[in-house]
Amino acid sequence: MQLSLFIARRYLISKKSHNLINVISLISVIGQAVGTAALIIVLSVFNGFESVITSLYNTFDPDFGITAVKGKTFHENAFPKQDILTLEGVKAVAGVVEEDALFKYGDKQYIARIKGVSKNYPEVSKLDSVIIDGILILQEGNSNFAIVGAGVAWFLDIDLSDYKRLLNVYVPRRGNASSFDFSNAFNHEVIHPAGVFSVQQEFDEKYVIVPLRFARQLLDYKDEVTSVEVFLKPGADADYIQNKIEKILGSQYIVKNRFQQNEALFKVLKSEKLIIFIILVFILILASFNIIGSLSILIVEKLKDIAVLKSMGAGKSLIRKIFTAEGMLISLMGSISGLLIGLVILLLQQHFGLVSLGSNAGDFIINAYPVKMYFADFVKVFFTVIFIGFLATWYPVRYLTRKYEDISLKQ
Repeated sequence: MQLSLFIARRYLISKKSHNLINVISLISVIGQAVGTAALIIVLSVFNGFESVITSLYNTFDPDFGITAVKGKTFHENAFPKQDILTLEGVKAVAGVVEEDALFKYGDKQYIARIKGVSKNYPEVSKLDSVIIDGILILQEGNSNFAIVGAGVAWFLDIDLSDYKRLLNVYVPRRGNASSFDFSNAFNHEVIHPAGVFSVQQEFDEKYVIVPLRFARQLLDYKDEVTSVEVFLKPGADADYIQNKIEKILGSQYIVKNRFQQNEALFKVLKSEKLIIFIILVFILILASFNIIGSLSILIVEKLKDIAVLKSMGAGKSLIRKIFTAEGMLISLMGSISGLLIGLVILLLQQHFGLVSLGSNAGDFIINAYPVKMYFADFVKVFFTVIFIGFLATWYPVRYLTRKYEDISLKQ
């Protein structure tokens, strides 16, 4: 063990001549530990919320959404679907038609968005996991059925048990219709509501899922689609497949992964996490002033020890190393203990949900604050705390040792 580290350790853990140094050093360690624990806990909770939100969006969104660069629609028959299906890791490709529509059920009206999906959509998507009422069925023989978002169902007061009442769907008729007659200005179809899904408020109040053939009939489409959705097999390399699809399609289409489909949302989440991290770092910097105070008092107290070391041949460098090591030991003890405290709290929250989100079960999608721990976050927090501790140590040690560099045994 280096001499500077040995002396610094003795100063830290052995009894001092003044109890005040013990108290300030302990406060410094506790301050660093609390700040470190708060930092890792908040980051892990943000990771948990991000994971929950991502899982909700992933339930509804495909792995890739493909749209045309020009125009609202494109012909599905001209789309190289088979070339994409041959790629390793691709599970299915589904054509989709989306359009805003007016929905009428009984005396209630609501504007939402129809999403016409191909026959294989229920099998390749995760829609079955979010059905909260009714059954998942879109077509059977010549009959068409709709799966309605929970928000849309609430606004329209849809009763799935009333088989006689149908959902009326209206969309503007294609072309330049100049008539003010409602029946001539809109295409109109009826469909049986068979189920209700609930993913997230944004989707629940926006979408009604219908068969692709129904949407095309309503919109006077033949083989047009507004987008094509690609679903991958578990464990597939998404980045590799996206590059392959972009090469197959060329510049006529836009291929978006799940992050790009909700780019604004994920950017907001990352920005919030970064802002909170910066705020907590500033709080940690304030807590590090305890280290400055502890080292300042310690150096003043140990003036005689410094004089003895100088008389024995110790140079300014060794004196500075001793007190720098003292500050770094405080920072190290605080960071390690803080990470351990944070880890214990996170594990308890993860397994027992100690801190709940609401007083009643079912008020939220989840009952307790979600937690997701990443090793990289622990490493980032550890080195951040150590760096702050070094800055809080370096300046006062240099300033005070320079101030008392002429100390001698006679003093």
